[in-house]
Amino acid sequence: MGNDVSHQLEAESLSYPRFAAVYNWMMEQALVRRMFDPLRREIVGQAHGVVLEVGAGGGQNFPFYDPTRVQRVEAVEPDVAMLVAAERSQGDAAVPIRLSRAPVEALPFPDAQFDSVVATLVFCSVHDPEGGLSEIWRVLKPGGSLLFLEHVRAQGKIVAWVQDALVPLTTRCMGNCHWNRATERMVLETGFQITQVRQLSGGLQPMLLIQATRPAMLLGLSRERREAF
Repeated sequence: MGNDVSHQLEAESLSYPRFAAVYNWMMEQALVRRMFDPLRREIVGQAHGVVLEVGAGGGQNFPFYDPTRVQRVEAVEPDVAMLVAAERSQGDAAVPIRLSRAPVEALPFPDAQFDSVVATLVFCSVHDPEGGLSEIWRVLKPGGSLLFLEHVRAQGKIVAWVQDALVPLTTRCMGNCHWNRATERMVLETGFQITQVRQLSGGLQPMLLIQATRPAMLLGLSRERREAF
């Protein structure tokens, strides 16, 4: 079975309704919002032009798009339950947002379509993160911006070992969430040029804010990598 077909079937069957309900409830709590809203504002507020948001979740980022910078947003989300919540959040946005059901590994858009791509708290649960980043590269214009907020693998050996040990539990109970992914390394290996990175310490869940661009000169290399998936 080819990658495109397998990702399509995966999207058709993907739904974690219990996790979606808990996640969206948790993200509305005052303490959680005090932590994440400034980070979302920092990352999402840098988006410009025609924007792709991957893994839109319950639409938590929608209020933070700046209408003076953003023309419109195409938001994709593979999980049915999350998509329902995101539809309810569209009214919170000050920019036009169109929702589609699709995984990041099989984006339904032509090449070089977007000026910015936003991904917040997404790649921990993507089934094929390298393939997802290759797809982002494909649809992002040369010179376009990749804006990331993600919890990542800890740098300390002991904490990283604990993360590894917990992954079988977190993937089953938390919507395929992997606490141990080296996201920054994968971004670089895809060919993106990181222009700014900021790490927030967080014990078992350290956070990274990443700003990166797609250099035009690496287009051929990225195509070769995509063909390998």
